[in-house]
Amino acid sequence: MKAKDLRERSTEDLNELKAQLKKDGFGYRMKNHTSQLDDTSLISKTRKDLARIELILSERAAAGEGAES
Repeated sequence: MKAKDLRERSTEDLNELKAQLKKDGFGYRMKNHTSQLDDTSLISKTRKDLARIELILSERAAAGEGAES
């Protein structure tokens, strides 16, 4: 996912996507541990997508606090 695409989504949608990616990441790690995961790059891609989402959410939270003050 690209950051530009993620920025266009709503905060609620990003929170749902974050929860789904956390579940997927856990599943990928478990499959990798049991040697059932074919594409191990999915683990790092999921982690990077999670980081992008968390960054956007934290930016929005900081912007919201700045607007209130």
